[in-house]
Amino acid sequence: MLNWLKLSHPHHSGRLRPHEHTSYIPLGLVLLVVGLALIAYTASAASPGPEAGSIGLAGTVLGKPPKVAATIDNPKDKQRFSISPVVFSGTCPVNTLVELFKNDIFAGSTPCANDGKYSLEVDLLIGQNLMIARVYDALNQPGPDSNEVIVFYDALPPQAGAAAMLDFGGAQLLLNTDAVFRGVFPEQELTVPLDIIGGTPPYAVNIQWGDSTNKVIVRSSNTSFNIGHTYVKAGTFQIGIQATDALGRVAFLTVASIVNGQPSVATIANASASTTNKLLLLWPLYAGVFAAVASFWLGERREKQILSKQGLLLPT
Repeated sequence: MLNWLKLSHPHHSGRLRPHEHTSYIPLGLVLLVVGLALIAYTASAASPGPEAGSIGLAGTVLGKPPKVAATIDNPKDKQRFSISPVVFSGTCPVNTLVELFKNDIFAGSTPCANDGKYSLEVDLLIGQNLMIARVYDALNQPGPDSNEVIVFYDALPPQAGAAAMLDFGGAQLLLNTDAVFRGVFPEQELTVPLDIIGGTPPYAVNIQWGDSTNKVIVRSSNTSFNIGHTYVKAGTFQIGIQATDALGRVAFLTVASIVNGQPSVATIANASASTTNKLLLLWPLYAGVFAAVASFWLGERREKQILSKQGLLLPT
């Protein structure tokens, strides 16, 4: 009645069927692809590049200097002013730096805007000011000079000549520096040489660095001195400098500073260390997986050979 509950063992020869459940060909292809990718990653990590404490050298092939000159559209020629500074504006080639000069003295610099225009405040000399604008490319190659514009600053009784342009005895307070500052990198100090001409000491000098920071320096004489600042990111910044002397005279100067883009040494070192750590982890892991797959494959082949010799393996 309970025959269906009885267990019956099937008759067999006692020989084993071949074990063919592991797909070694797909596994081998996967290992090959992963191995090639790992080799390529290792080669890219080992390629020469900037390292901590190393010095990188880059060459630049000089191109042609700018061919289009800037223009001075405002103010107009022969215009007179009783206050200073005065805003000068005009057109310029895009991606150039515009520098203005008054009677061959540097008067300020500013990048040309994306719309091909510029605007810059210039502190005039007492009397006649012969103004020109000159453009420079990224390699500091000058372009042609602009049209000449003559303006007058009538702080004293009007004068038609340039006889009293620079009164070093103190009649006028002036600031002077180099035209533009290039080549500094983030986290490196930018040094700006500055000259105070004329005026009556002591002087208070306020420097706006163009990155929302400023510094006030007190000078007891008008000898040349240096001011320094460190930018945290790359870009072009307008440095605004204002000096005041003991009699309340004020002088202005605006100059551009160009901070080049460059990854810091710490960033390069961290990236290199991260890559090394990944390689130290990936290569042993890959070698372990490869060895495991190879061991299983060799083990099965040896097992088949032994069983085949003993006659315990059924033919496929």
